[in-house]
Amino acid sequence: MKIGLGFYREQLTPDNFRFAVQAGATHVVAHLTNYFAGRDPKIHGGDPRQGWGDCSTDTLWTYDELSALVNALRAEGLELAALENFSPRFWYDVLLDGPDRPAQIEGLKRLIRDAGRAGVPCIGYNFSIAGVYGWTRGPYARGRANSVGLGMAPSDLDAPIPDGMVWNMRYRPERPGAPSVSLTETELWDRLRHFLSEMVPVAEEAGVTLAAHPDDPPLDLLRNTPRLVNRPEKYDRLMSLVDSPRNGLELCLGSLQEMPGSDIYAHVRRFARSGRIGYIHFRNVRGKVPQYVETFVDDGDIDMAEIVRILRDENYQGVMIPDHTPEMTCDASWHAGKAFALGYMKALVQNAHALGPARVALAAE
Repeated sequence: MKIGLGFYREQLTPDNFRFAVQAGATHVVAHLTNYFAGRDPKIHGGDPRQGWGDCSTDTLWTYDELSALVNALRAEGLELAALENFSPRFWYDVLLDGPDRPAQIEGLKRLIRDAGRAGVPCIGYNFSIAGVYGWTRGPYARGRANSVGLGMAPSDLDAPIPDGMVWNMRYRPERPGAPSVSLTETELWDRLRHFLSEMVPVAEEAGVTLAAHPDDPPLDLLRNTPRLVNRPEKYDRLMSLVDSPRNGLELCLGSLQEMPGSDIYAHVRRFARSGRIGYIHFRNVRGKVPQYVETFVDDGDIDMAEIVRILRDENYQGVMIPDHTPEMTCDASWHAGKAFALGYMKALVQNAHALGPARVALAAE
């Protein structure tokens, strides 16, 4: 098991790379989409009409840009584990089945080929119309640390998605009088099938794993649109659409735990055994939909030591990163929260051999 750290675009700096190394990370997951456009990168639910931000001027990432990032990380002793999330500007009509879908498919193929040439082993994505929406921020974590949660304060989960928006970002201005976004669950799965059938062969040639993130929040409907992977077994359906090691999972422990009725330990063992995990979001939560909060890594409903025991037993050799950690009360709240999580993860991984036997096995064992 390898320890990594995720950075938003504006955090991809030499100082932060050194912080990652100092905190024990060896790998980085990079968000190149500029969700926050100069604002403090604090995760929240987004404005119903404007979302997190505006990506309308984003241009497709190039080989030179990706190669420069890989080399900058290596200069500081780090490896790039993955890119996380395509800019909605790159594939809004892939998600919405619009007229620009063929051209955007070709653009994504070029991006995957360039990523492979540049040494990017994995690209995480979330095939979702509403994206991440509906959370509120508040003093929800231990010691009244700021965190995010669902159902902790009023939030309009049924707010329609306006024209010109997808994945909680605006990819172009809204057209006056245009209808809001709508589709059925069948249409969403058909769009995913088309996407994977086009992308996975290219990913195989390029040596890049496509890793699907589950829905967060894992509701049945969000903003009047269906969700795709809001139950663990739907990951199996996704993988079966194109059966390839390059059609993988971005395994978010927090999202799995938020799902109703989820036995997270059996699912983690099953997915680790499949060899299809691209990388892991090592995140803890308390509660399940329709009400949960994100917690410090040691303070939620998941026994994180048991997760490491399972990954150890299944010989998982991939990367784990802390996800959106609660903010600690100090002048560097983001860095302090990440350092706490990384230290906890490092201790578990370094001592995995001494954690004793796992308590949860597959039913067939």
